[in-house]
Order: sequence, then structure tokens, then C-alpha cells
Amino acid sequence: APAPGPSAFQAAAAPGARGARRAAGPGFRNGSVVPHHFMMSLYRSLAGRAPEGAASAPGHSRADTITGFADQAAQDESASETGQKFLFDVSSLPHADEVVGAELRIPRRESREPATGSVTPSPLLLLSTCPGATQPPHLLHSRPAGSLDGARWEVFDVADAVRSHRREPQGSRPLCLVLHAVAGSSPLAPRRLGVGWRGGGGTAAEEGALLVVSSRTHRKESLFREIRAQARALRAALAAEAPSAPGPRVGSPKAAVGGRRWRRTALAGTRVAPGSGGGGGAGGGAGRGAGRRGRSRCSRKPLHVDFKELGWDDWIIAPLDYEAYHCEGVCDFPLRSHLEPTNHAIIQTLLNSMAPDAAPASCCVPARLSPISILYIDAANNVVYKQYEDMVVEACGCR
Repeated sequence: APAPGPSAFQAAAAPGARGARRAAGPGFRNGSVVPHHFMMSLYRSLAGRAPEGAASAPGHSRADTITGFADQAAQDESASETGQKFLFDVSSLPHADEVVGAELRIPRRESREPATGSVTPSPLLLLSTCPGATQPPHLLHSRPAGSLDGARWEVFDVADAVRSHRREPQGSRPLCLVLHAVAGSSPLAPRRLGVGWRGGGGTAAEEGALLVVSSRTHRKESLFREIRAQARALRAALAAEAPSAPGPRVGSPKAAVGGRRWRRTALAGTRVAPGSGGGGGAGGGAGRGAGRRGRSRCSRKPLHVDFKELGWDDWIIAPLDYEAYHCEGVCDFPLRSHLEPTNHAIIQTLLNSMAPDAAPASCCVPARLSPISILYIDAANNVVYKQYEDMVVEACGCR
């Protein structure tokens, strides 16, 4: 994928952790992980909240998950005069998932190094794997550095390197890549070309190099899988604390996963939609104790889901709320065609109308659902963009 122009880089790499938190939105409240600017730009682009082409990911048309891995190389490792090292822990990628694309994105802007004369001939950028104990380095890319006007991403396709790394027996170790610059036969410090710039001269991960991996799973994704992973990460973190610690901090969203606060909020604060008649509220149709004849027919009703009220706002970055809708009402005889009843539902409803004790009425349930995209922090503290199916009720039916 081509690197975006200066305006796209500025939108996705504005310096400062405070700016990243602003980009994430005022509701996101994880204080330890700041989303990378590029992943925020990517979410806005793919979710239709930014102009087309603002940001892209490799193979995203075939992928259902895009994970951003921040560079973990220490500053003394990556600041070499002859090369810049990058380390990425990709062990959290499920082995059953197919990697459909991967890019190494390195920020580049005009160098702050003092001028020491012109660099001739034109310098080259060389990206390779790091030398191992038994394997020599493997050259992945060689290309001219090119002139620089403003700021941009240097983007390298590293899909084959990621796939090869995952096949290695030592695949749990970090993926190591190194970028060299040469002018003729002489090595050149990459920072003289403005490669690997970090905003404000800092080392914040949200402003540094990023490995963007697009993958596709062959199983149906469920939020329960991520919720369980978050709960395991919480238990591991609590186990590492001192035994005298009083437990998770008050209001901790991760502590709320699977806890009392989550259950109380989900059942009392989110389940009942305004005007649906739950809880005996005014203006909401039939109250408690009303019979089936007093209830409305099966139809779609409002249901606003607020992830912040669920206590998930320190791992879900965006969206923090959405309209899920739900199905409510009776499926009585005769069934309407727009409810798209199954043949079984038709027979069951007919029997129920003739002898209510012989069979229960058919149920008002979602007949068509649509997906939404979620940007979140996984249990390994990586920022992940994923599309989850069956999140919004589009139509109700009798089943």
C-alpha cells in the first residue's frame, strides 16, 4: 500500500500522548496504554468517519482483524549509527489465523541532525531481518530513500517475514527487523535521513514505528473470547500484586469484566429500552403483569449500548456506544408475512392459538443482524481493529 501524504501523516502521527488520548475520545480511560495515532486514523477511515484514503492497511478487504504492534526496541538498541532495530512481539496472533498482509510503518520527517555536507550518491534504505544465532540476516527491501518534503510514513511490505517468523520453532520470540542506510559503499545513520523520528524527541510507542498485521480468522468471532482474555489478564495482574493489596482499584473496568458491576449494569441499566414497557415506566406500553393481549406485536425496539456503563471503557477505544436494538412483542395468530416466520413457527403459533397449553407461542427474535467494527486493546496491550458480526438487529421475526 502506498504511504499517505504529509497531511495523512500529520493526522495519524501528531506528537504527544495527550493528543492521542484526545483522538481516542474523552470516554476512553485506560491510563497505561495510549493508542497509536495510525490505528486511530485507520479506525476512522475504515469506519467511514474520515475521508477515503486517509489511512489504509494491507489486505484489509480480506481481513477481519487488523492488529498494530508497537516497537519494543530499547532506545540504545534502535539508535545505532549504522542501523535502526525494531522489535515486535507478535506472539498474541492466533496460530490458526491467516496473515493476509503486514506492513512495517516507520515515521519519517526532515532530519534534525546538523548538516555535514551533501550526501552523495543518493542514499538507499535497506530493510532486513536481524542476524540470529544460526541464521544470517535476510534482505527484505532495498530502495532509494528519496527526497523528503514535510513528513510521511516509510512503508515496507513484511508479510512474508511475519509468516516465516510464525513458522519458526522460536516463534514466541519477538520479530526483529533492522533498517540500514547507505550512501554508495558507506554506511549512513538512518536518523540523518529523518527515519524513525519520534515526536518531541521522546520514545512514546504511540509515535514510533508500527507493525500493522491484517489477519483473517476461520472461526466465528465472539466478544466472549476477548472478555475471557481480559479477565485472564486481570487475574494474572492481581496475582502479581502483593497479597496485602486490597484488590482491584475502585472503578477499574478490567475488574468489572465478569464482575458484579458488569452484571448489575447490564441487567439494570442497559437491558430495558425507554418506552419498551419494562420496569413499569410511563408511556412505555403495557406494564408489569399485563397479558399477551396487552402487548404489542413483535417488532424492533430501541436498545442503546454504552460500553462505558458496562465498565469496558479501558479496553474498548471506539465506539464507546452504539445502537444495538432488540426484538420485543408477541407472535400471535395470524402471523404477519413481514415477520418472516419459519414453517415451524407457523405451526407452533397455530397450535398455541387453538390450545395454549399444548405449545408455547413462537418467540420474537432477531431475524437479520449486521456487524460493527470495534477498536480495542487486547490482553497483550496491542491495539486491534476487528469487525464483529451480529451486533445490530436489523429486523425481527417469529421463530
